[in-house]
Amino acid sequence: MDLLSKEAYISKDWFDIEMKYIFNNSWQFLCFEEDLKNGENKIFQIGNNNFIVLKEDNEFRAFHNLCRHRGVQALRVLGENKKVINCPYHNWTYNLNGDLITIPNEKKEFPNIEKCKLHLKKASIGKLKGMIFIHPDSIVDSFNNFIQDLLPFLGEHNPSELIEYQEKKSEPIYTEIINTNWKIIVENYIDHYHLSHLHQNTLNMYDHKNAKFGWAGFHYWFFEPLSKKYLENIEENSPYVLINHISKERLGAYVPWIFPNLGLSESESTWSIFHLTPISPSKTKITVRTKIMNVSNKEHRKQYSKSYYSNFWKKYDIKSKSDNPLESNDFMKEDIYICEQQQKAMYSDYFSIGAYAEKGEFAIKKFQNNILKWIEIQKNKELLK
Repeated sequence: MDLLSKEAYISKDWFDIEMKYIFNNSWQFLCFEEDLKNGENKIFQIGNNNFIVLKEDNEFRAFHNLCRHRGVQALRVLGENKKVINCPYHNWTYNLNGDLITIPNEKKEFPNIEKCKLHLKKASIGKLKGMIFIHPDSIVDSFNNFIQDLLPFLGEHNPSELIEYQEKKSEPIYTEIINTNWKIIVENYIDHYHLSHLHQNTLNMYDHKNAKFGWAGFHYWFFEPLSKKYLENIEENSPYVLINHISKERLGAYVPWIFPNLGLSESESTWSIFHLTPISPSKTKITVRTKIMNVSNKEHRKQYSKSYYSNFWKKYDIKSKSDNPLESNDFMKEDIYICEQQQKAMYSDYFSIGAYAEKGEFAIKKFQNNILKWIEIQKNKELLK
């Protein structure tokens, strides 16, 4: 029997519960370190929370973008060399540590005000492989503690030595809104069973039979070695320039899932994030950002050309194009199609799940259990406040 009923995938009530207890009470991916230059600031909306994030001396600090006077979400970083945070509504002003420093007409309008209790509410910051994470609470178990169980299962990849992939003049960030619940996408991501079936052509460079996977706390880890035929001539077969700081004995696909909504894909030639933003019970925004070796465009084109005409790919019809996602030779389109079809099916009175593959799909029930466990933990914390 499933731990989560289909209502958890189609119900607005369930969606609201997840937003409150999961996405507003967990570490969330914010940006890459290089997305903000020193002295810069940006506004980020994550779940129900809006943050103002500053970067100074390569360190990040974050505050809830809520003026402590009337809760207006309109704070701006102003002043010479950007020294203050200001609310334009009534001109309440804070320093870059979030301390309230100026209230217009303070003595006249607020004779009994206690300024020390009206500083901006801080959020917590964490770092991993050049990624910045944020938690809405200022007092929370550290990100290092949250992620430490997963660290032994990551690849040797150092994203700071890589650059974001950019095709022609398009943006390097891929985004798409798909018509499915965010949990269906996660369950597809951690499902080993479908890889050699749905992706038999698009992910044939990996040895699915010898995959290893499991759980590290709330996080899922996954590793697939390269197939023997792909590995024996990898310098020609790889569509991208090989990442030069990974030892050959550790080449393969490291594809962990950081709870609740961020996947990593660390391969022999690319390093990517796969980020989910729930929009509604049946809509999710996917954001993919990929990094590759920092070499010239000419070298990348040369490598792709070698791969395109290599003997390894000849038996697969990689040159064909089709409007049918299952014939697109694009594993992302294959997955999106299947996820959207499963979402549609859940609205049928006849929908049911008959069985789970003992090994290939074991991770799904564990993920569902983690959802319930996380919600229970947050509800208990709420009772203690």
